[in-house]
Amino acid sequence: MLDKKKKERLIAKYKTHTSDTGSSQVQIAILTEEIKELTSHLKSHKKDFSSRRGLLKKVAERRRLLNYLKREDEKAYTKLVKDLKIKVAAIPSQEVAALVEPASDEEVETEEPSEESPEE
Repeated sequence: MLDKKKKERLIAKYKTHTSDTGSSQVQIAILTEEIKELTSHLKSHKKDFSSRRGLLKKVAERRRLLNYLKREDEKAYTKLVKDLKIKVAAIPSQEVAALVEPASDEEVETEEPSEESPEE
């Protein structure tokens, strides 16, 4: 759990406007710091499975927020990822091509049943 001063410093650093406390950038920064603390805790307490579950939930929430931020504001996303030193999984180029250009009807091959009778 983050102490109040640390959380206030993170909010001050990553806020997008003067009264900002809950933008995606701020939430991601806070989650990143909580993830770091939980990771160090789990290194010394290997059997603390409830904390491990909490860590996984925080990582999943941060991933959702990062995906949202990338969709809405690419510049802010890249700046935040670099600043927080978050490792981002790269999508293979084949999957990117499939997402960008759906296959046309000509490219899709379908197997037609053969009219031959099975040999006995």
